[in-house]
Amino acid sequence: MKLLRDIREVFKTLNHRATSKIYCPRCGSAEIHPSRNLDYAPNYGLASKKYACEKCGYDGPIVMELEKEEG
Repeated sequence: MKLLRDIREVFKTLNHRATSKIYCPRCGSAEIHPSRNLDYAPNYGLASKKYACEKCGYDGPIVMELEKEEG
């Protein structure tokens, strides 16, 4: 039962997580978005998203993410 309570607490925090800004891992640009093509990232699993950077042309599954600090 404790395990289920712990999992439930984790999901509660995920639902209320502040939105975060994503950045390109190659050039640091905020002009990155989910890739429009239907490819998937084969080395990272079928459900992995791919991202495309408009500034430098990066195309891959990894992004940098910054969360807003509370306060």
